[in-house]
Amino acid sequence: MNNSPTPNPAPAIDKVRAGLARRRAAEKRFRAYGLSGIILGLAFVATLFLSIISQGYTAFFQTEVRLPITFDPALLGIPANAPDQKALSTADYDALVKHSLAELFPKVTQRRERRQLSDLVSGGASFELRGMLLSDPSLLGRQVEVWLPAGDDVDMLMKGHFDRNAPESERRVKDNQIGWLDQLTGEERLVQRFNTTFFTAGDSREPELAGIWGAISGSFYVLLVTLSLSFPIGVAAAVYLEEFAPTNKWTDLIEVNINNLAAVPSIVFGLLGLAVFINFFGLPRSAPLVGGLVLTLMTLPTIIIASRAALKSVPPSIREAALGVGASKVQTIFYHVLPLAMPGMLTGTIIGMAQALGETAPLLMIGMVAFIVDIPQSMFDPATVLPVQIYLWADSPERAFVERTSAAIMVLLAFLIAMNFTAVLLRKRFERRW
Repeated sequence: MNNSPTPNPAPAIDKVRAGLARRRAAEKRFRAYGLSGIILGLAFVATLFLSIISQGYTAFFQTEVRLPITFDPALLGIPANAPDQKALSTADYDALVKHSLAELFPKVTQRRERRQLSDLVSGGASFELRGMLLSDPSLLGRQVEVWLPAGDDVDMLMKGHFDRNAPESERRVKDNQIGWLDQLTGEERLVQRFNTTFFTAGDSREPELAGIWGAISGSFYVLLVTLSLSFPIGVAAAVYLEEFAPTNKWTDLIEVNINNLAAVPSIVFGLLGLAVFINFFGLPRSAPLVGGLVLTLMTLPTIIIASRAALKSVPPSIREAALGVGASKVQTIFYHVLPLAMPGMLTGTIIGMAQALGETAPLLMIGMVAFIVDIPQSMFDPATVLPVQIYLWADSPERAFVERTSAAIMVLLAFLIAMNFTAVLLRKRFERRW
């Protein structure tokens, strides 16, 4: 008979409790690290957004000057008796602005001061006056009050980007110009209005006349081509690889290459588009058609991978039930599996389109970095896209282009957020739980 004493379990229990306490403390630290990472990431994102918004929201407003414009044929340098459209198109509209300013400030007589006075109004004001007279020739010989865009330096001063209290040698707006602006403000001839030009005009060398409509139109045509090609091709490839392709070394090679193409730098697709679509096939440079083809190659791997994942998520019982009641393989795929996988496919497609919308490098390679003023009317016209427009403005030296750059980034982010939000809504709306 064993009379040895029973060991005391207290030390073992104490070790277990101590180890448990350490594990719980480690878990709390891990949670704290994860929460800190999330807070830090959100802080960085918030800082980025606040920086962009603080620099760009002022671009949505434009300083304008109200001038009494007299459409005098003598000032325009055209015949007074029924001038034709050609004469109206080539008339000297800058003289109308200078004459109006001279009437408001009759004491300004020196040539240098007159030039500084003319700088208060945008150089593109003459184009607005030209458009007014061409659309309404009855204005000829009449005087009307017209709101014209102020120069970019005046706009920056009125928005507080230039310090008017700084020494004259350290700012672009001179003391006499500030005095004239104060006089115009006192006469209620200088106000800030919503900048519709920013949303309705194309690019311009003058910051106050530059807009994003041309870039938005180019982005629309590029995405239209991309969606029209990448979605059907990507879905068809995913259906074949997932449902019909035999398992062998060739399909394995294709799958590996699709996964590798999803990680290829986007500029490589730009080089491919430059070599194939432009140099070999001779398609026009800077055309949305070529941009759409390049972005199609770039987004196809993303759509194929997302579509295959959506097809895999459909339970095998759906296929077995359809085949059990006599449906063919094609009928099973197109009438049962594909409708259930479509929400995931659409989500992947929208994410791919959002990625394509924000791409710049491949489009630079095919010439969509050109300075294009006209609004594209088709996918064959020269165009640029919104990210490239942002790149061009960011490289401009004028201070007024800084706020336009930030404002264009805000618009681009709004489109990207809307597309991702749509993808989330589609997933929530049509997602099936199995």
